[in-house]
Amino acid sequence: MTERPKPFSSDWLTAPPRGPEPKRRLNKRASERLVSVLSWLPGERVLSILVVGFLILCSFWFARPAGEAQSVQLLPGAETPVADLAFSNPSTAQEEAAPTMSTDALEVTEGGDVEAPVSTEAVVVEATEGPKLSLNLPREQQANDGSLLPNYRLLLFYGFPGNSDMGILGEYDEARLLELLREQAAAYEAADPSRPVKIAFEVIASVAQADPQADGSYLLDTPSALLNEYTAFAGENGILLFFDVQIGRRTVQTEVEGLRPWLEKPFVHLALDPEFSMREGQIPGQHIGQVDVTDVTWTQQYLADMAAQLGLPPKVLIVHQFSHSMIENKDQIEPVAGVQLVIDMDGHGSPDLKRGTYNAVITQEPIEYNGIKLFYGQDKPLMTPEEVLDLSPVPDLVIYQ
Repeated sequence: MTERPKPFSSDWLTAPPRGPEPKRRLNKRASERLVSVLSWLPGERVLSILVVGFLILCSFWFARPAGEAQSVQLLPGAETPVADLAFSNPSTAQEEAAPTMSTDALEVTEGGDVEAPVSTEAVVVEATEGPKLSLNLPREQQANDGSLLPNYRLLLFYGFPGNSDMGILGEYDEARLLELLREQAAAYEAADPSRPVKIAFEVIASVAQADPQADGSYLLDTPSALLNEYTAFAGENGILLFFDVQIGRRTVQTEVEGLRPWLEKPFVHLALDPEFSMREGQIPGQHIGQVDVTDVTWTQQYLADMAAQLGLPPKVLIVHQFSHSMIENKDQIEPVAGVQLVIDMDGHGSPDLKRGTYNAVITQEPIEYNGIKLFYGQDKPLMTPEEVLDLSPVPDLVIYQ
């Protein structure tokens, strides 16, 4: 600060007049308080370390995965992780419990929408190494018994008509779906000309619900009129038809016997979805369900007996699976003459994740025939036909949802 001249000195008398002093923003007392508060702040070095640490934490947060299916390591006996499912609250629930399957609980609106829950597959889980099964695999069938496998590869479009959130079947009408399915089949025949492709629709015949419904089943049934419509279309166009049951808290036996009028058609086949097969205390969307060897064996024998009684060609039975817990006592399942069992590797994810799950539930646990499901909207990137056919063992059945 410049030293001022002493008052009344010659320098003081001859000095030019001083300009007005700048107005203080804070009075002296406020300034002292501010200095006292600021003295508690860390020094420059400490403050720099804190800022750098904060920026590093932010970089880790923003670099985390943005919602893709994650690989979860399953341990024997551990609780299976589940995906979040979004369910609607259907207003067409049955008022009274029904002892057998009723196909009139779901209402198709004039616009083609269906009062049904939005169904999303659980994320793929990478199972731990399971025991290899040593089963007799009767892959060769008599040429004159009408068996579809292994002579053909089966290619299916999956979903619920009128609901685009539940698969490709909900995105287009039957005629357009048939065109797209034939185009997809042509891609597989080009990738493997040695094996012709048979095409099919897989229609969800019963839809899991987050609420118990009047009969306590946590399940709504597809209207019988809709089942009849797709049965007629499949018959007229010479394609196969699969009905997929989600079971809820009903029994496999109840669901399968309820579909018998349609299963008696030679081109109609069956699929079980253990993911939504609930036990007491389990709720769809909060738990991943399961079926037991007894459920699968009963269904195999029921279909084989029905085909034999009616003189039908062998039925195909699909059982969906993406974790070990979904099929209990799987090592006890054996092929049954007169029905062709396909374990389908379900679940969406990246190609590497799907290959790992396929190896866990198909390659290491072979039973009879093998399948895989692909998701047009959720598999990123979608496996090509060539990549699918490069799996070992080669899939006998491919489903697109």
